[in-house]
Amino acid sequence: MKAWELLNQLYFERVSGTDEETRAAHLIADALKDLGVEAVCEAFDVTRNQVQKASLEVLEPYQKTIEATAYMGCPDTDENGLELDLTYFESDTPVSRRKAEGKIALVNGYLGRKTYKALIEANAKAFISYNGNIDYPINDLDDRELRQPLQEIGNIPGVNILVNDAMELIEKKASKVRITTKQEVMPAHSHNVICELKGESDEWIVCTAHYDSVPNSKGVYDNATGAVCLYEMIKYFKDHPHKHNLRFIFCGSEERGLLGSKAYVEAHKEEMEKIKLNVNIDMIGSTMGRRIAVATSDMSLVHFTDYFAKIKGFPMECSQGVYSSDSTPFADAGVPAVSFARITTSGTGVIHCRYDVIERLNEAMLLEDIAFIQDYVEEMANAYVIPVVREMPDNMKEELDKYLGRKD
Repeated sequence: MKAWELLNQLYFERVSGTDEETRAAHLIADALKDLGVEAVCEAFDVTRNQVQKASLEVLEPYQKTIEATAYMGCPDTDENGLELDLTYFESDTPVSRRKAEGKIALVNGYLGRKTYKALIEANAKAFISYNGNIDYPINDLDDRELRQPLQEIGNIPGVNILVNDAMELIEKKASKVRITTKQEVMPAHSHNVICELKGESDEWIVCTAHYDSVPNSKGVYDNATGAVCLYEMIKYFKDHPHKHNLRFIFCGSEERGLLGSKAYVEAHKEEMEKIKLNVNIDMIGSTMGRRIAVATSDMSLVHFTDYFAKIKGFPMECSQGVYSSDSTPFADAGVPAVSFARITTSGTGVIHCRYDVIERLNEAMLLEDIAFIQDYVEEMANAYVIPVVREMPDNMKEELDKYLGRKD
């Protein structure tokens, strides 16, 4: 299967704005050209940061320097660092907020909007997050970014450390620390790889999948599998007639906040009205897992997808909601969207770390997932009328506002 070959070719880190991500974009474009179809690499601006200094020093009641990395997008400390009391902000409660005032706050792992807003409102002066799994033999220190919607709430220095070090801070009751950060933010480029297969009508179905990965991960499950699904569909549809136009977008920089799909929607606003459906693929082909379809749309698309899966004998949980992937910017522009995934069960596969490896995938499962999604797209692409309500319901608008940080 050509998809498995391409999967192996993409088996390297492909971080937003790096030479490796550009290499992956050209690799995909070349693979499409070998099929005899035209592929365009559309560049968009991103940023990258180069950390000159990032450190966390425990000052009381013991002394230790802990390896850390600075949050991209956060302000630097001065050269002497920021020396303050440390508090453990384990959850957003009035007590936690009172304790965080004027201090450096250690948060529980991932820094979400709700937690960050609470820190700003509590007048915390800086924050520490952590990543990793205490039970893994090896953990890599993640580079992290304070994304623009959070910067708009307020901007304070932040560092990220490993889970083992975070647990030691609690176990040894660290009470005073110093963080020091200095970084340079540099302009860079990412790319969307676009391929179009024309039909007979003037309406479009757009299929998306991101091909970038996070640092310290080869991102084969998340989401080289989605990229090879697009490749296989292009290989099929180039030789099979379809009534409606198909556009395939391999999105860059999804892992940094859907930057590729956001850039595409912003640059192609005039196209949105003619796009009747977005089909997004993000994480398929796992050896074990459950298949899901999440539609950001009117409930009729949820029902159609559910019925279609049952007709095909394909086990799938179908629901209405906002899926955290490249479907979201299209839905936010008014395009009904459905995302397909095969979500790993606990202990059978992970993402966003070095353990996202090809050994956790299954070639037969990947082929099954691709075949179903291809059948689904073909049904829509050859419909007499594309049976999708082109109106975003109020409850989905509300969910989009929350996801995109416009509402709490």
